[in-house]
Amino acid sequence: MIDLKKIVHQNLYDIANLSVAEEQKHFITSNTDSIMQAYVAITNHGVALPFGIYDDDTPVGFIMFGYTPKDSIELPEVTRGNYCLWRIMIDQRYQNKGYGKAALEMGIAYIKQLAMGTSQYCWLCYQPENEVTVQLCRSIGFHNCGEKYNNKNIALLPLR
Repeated sequence: MIDLKKIVHQNLYDIANLSVAEEQKHFITSNTDSIMQAYVAITNHGVALPFGIYDDDTPVGFIMFGYTPKDSIELPEVTRGNYCLWRIMIDQRYQNKGYGKAALEMGIAYIKQLAMGTSQYCWLCYQPENEVTVQLCRSIGFHNCGEKYNNKNIALLPLR
């Protein structure tokens, strides 16, 4: 059974040691770096929601959501006041088994329940050549909005 579990001392290294195939590494930040980014965001009054993706007791991936404050001047207007899919990865041993889609659907359901104001979207940045991520996100309703950030496309998923 697929579940999202908080990152805690007991599972930190299990999640940090997951990785994608060598040819996918240029598309994604390591889980260790992502967890460090979450720590920095949280300790600076930001929002980061990192989770391990589990199949029963087996860690199979990592997913992290964030929230872009309305007053953020660093990010494009369309992202402000909205959640973001900051990271999603499935370990190379567990890819193509439906874990990514199931975890993404669970994560989206989770953020829809949170009280962060009037968020209209969950957004993400992606590299168009990362076909696996593009297909995964399209399959649950993300669509390219025509804007870019850091030379990556921005896709939106309506939350309402």
